[in-house]
Amino acid sequence: MRVLMFGWEFPPHISGGLGTACYGLTRGLAHNGVEVALVVPKAYGDEDQTSARIVNASDFAFDPRQIRYSAFSKEISYIEVNSQMVPYIGIDDYYNIVNQIESGVFEDVEGGGKRKYRFQGGYGANLMQEVEKYALVAEEIARSEQYDVIHAHDWLTYRAGIAAKRVSGKPLVVHIHATEYDRSGENNRNDIVYNLEREGMMAADAVCAVSNLTRNIVIEKYGIPADKVFTLHNAVEPSVRQVDGNRPVKEKIVTFLGRVTFQKGPEYFVETAKRVLEMDDNVRFVLAGDGDMMPRVIRRVAELGISDRFHFTGFLRGKDIDKMFGMSDVYVMPSISEPFGISPLEAMQSGVPVVISKQSGVSEVLQYAIKVDFWDIDATADAIYGILHYPALAKVFSEKGCEEANNLKWEDVAGRLKHIYQLVAPEA
Repeated sequence: MRVLMFGWEFPPHISGGLGTACYGLTRGLAHNGVEVALVVPKAYGDEDQTSARIVNASDFAFDPRQIRYSAFSKEISYIEVNSQMVPYIGIDDYYNIVNQIESGVFEDVEGGGKRKYRFQGGYGANLMQEVEKYALVAEEIARSEQYDVIHAHDWLTYRAGIAAKRVSGKPLVVHIHATEYDRSGENNRNDIVYNLEREGMMAADAVCAVSNLTRNIVIEKYGIPADKVFTLHNAVEPSVRQVDGNRPVKEKIVTFLGRVTFQKGPEYFVETAKRVLEMDDNVRFVLAGDGDMMPRVIRRVAELGISDRFHFTGFLRGKDIDKMFGMSDVYVMPSISEPFGISPLEAMQSGVPVVISKQSGVSEVLQYAIKVDFWDIDATADAIYGILHYPALAKVFSEKGCEEANNLKWEDVAGRLKHIYQLVAPEA
């Protein structure tokens, strides 16, 4: 079986759990005899291609004269004029477009007016433009590849998946790693993103959700038929993580590692730190990550008067994450709405006891983790205090947690995913 997979990032160039999950899934699928061509907007050349062939969308040229912008455009033919005139925009937007063309965002290709779009990748200010261009390039990629199933990860790639399905007639599986309700909450929903998510799910032949929590959101908030929505919990790469015994401080260390955004609950981590320090001031708290709430979190730390016990590392990756876990005595994930959450599994592999919110998908598959409501600061503080002050408790969660995390294998997840592929593509 062959799969054409559309992703947005891939290790070592990642900004969060999406790229990590794609890496694990492709390795697991290879173990299950599934051949994957993974498309990303921008490939860097240093990606691990032992389990999946990486396809760089920036290498593909498309002809804007043949793009089907909507259903009725099939009936329209037009002639492209080599001009920088653009209708219905103001003077500032006009010069922005001209500057983009002149700076090489678009690259003309010899023969027939085709162009390549040089994707920047990541999650920059031109994200929505890149999402649209990704869908256009996807048509060309879909014509050039051989595959049985299309698999698209998160809203960023759904239109690319839909374009590939339209060109090929092959079944489409979409994967939900997070919804707009997780990222923004009930009252701050971005309708553009929500509509892209729903468009992809409605067009799909099967929808994979990373937890029962996410599956329920997909069914209830997006109106997707329950019989085509499957729960597919994440896993973690098996690992014996090197624990560095060199600690920069003598105090116990409690760590938060993740994006500093509404969804991840960093404010609750700060409030919990204050409660713990009221019981024991021989503790240090580390917030490892970056995001839009960072200034607000820093201000709150100062207001609470705990700056001398609080550390900000910025975004960590690779060996720096392992080093951070190696110094940690407790890992805390107080997410308000966490579709899954791979970082607690990585902490457990390092032998770090974890405290996680009940509002997380990973809580559905773990026994050796302390689970609390994200808003219950007192319960979270008590859990941290207990682990720090009762060595027998810490030892149980450290040893059993490590064993439990390493038993959550990507090849098992991929085996279940292969079964979903076979349901939508029985001839493959």
